Amino acid sequence: MDSMMMDSMKGMMADDMTMDMSLMQACMDACSACEQACTICSTQMMDCAPSCMNCADMCNTMMRTMLRMQGMTPAVMMSMLDACMAMCQMCLDMCMPHAEMSEVCRMCAASCKACMDACMALRDSMAA
Repeated sequence: MDSMMMDSMKGMMADDMTMDMSLMQACMDACSACEQACTICSTQMMDCAPSCMNCADMCNTMMRTMLRMQGMTPAVMMSMLDACMAMCQMCLDMCMPHAEMSEVCRMCAASCKACMDACMALRDSMAA
């Protein structure tokens, strides 16, 4: 996202909400990568497919939420981040048993972990 868009988003946040825009961008990028990896993984005929589809949907929702900052409160954003981290953890847990035999599951699990880390960094910065 370019700097002009990030600057304009700062003015759209709820008055009591501050957010590190570089961490938000990193979180959005990680959500995007995770959504893509989970979507690819969900096409495999493994028992992790439903978890991957749900995680892809959650990551997409998280990204859309971050792009629509107007009226967003810190408590709601933190809850959304928590939900995204929980979905990523569930998907990672479902994909890991297949990681040795499936490069796609290995990639999906790594993307879920990166997304969880990015969401946690953003959440921690908001809590500080």
